[in-house]
Amino acid sequence: MKDDSKRYLTISQAMHYFNIKSRNTLKKNFIAKGLPVVIINGTKRIDQLDADKHGST
Repeated sequence: MKDDSKRYLTISQAMHYFNIKSRNTLKKNFIAKGLPVVIINGTKRIDQLDADKHGST
């Protein structure tokens, strides 16, 4: 069985992935424009596959 847990980024990891320094920038420029946020064990996460799709647009 493949371990997909590493593909789900924390908010801080997503900020680093997009090379941004502000949570507000992540919210305004990515999440508000359709980047899905999932909750896993009570923690907000961003699927790296979704991040790749939104980062290239």
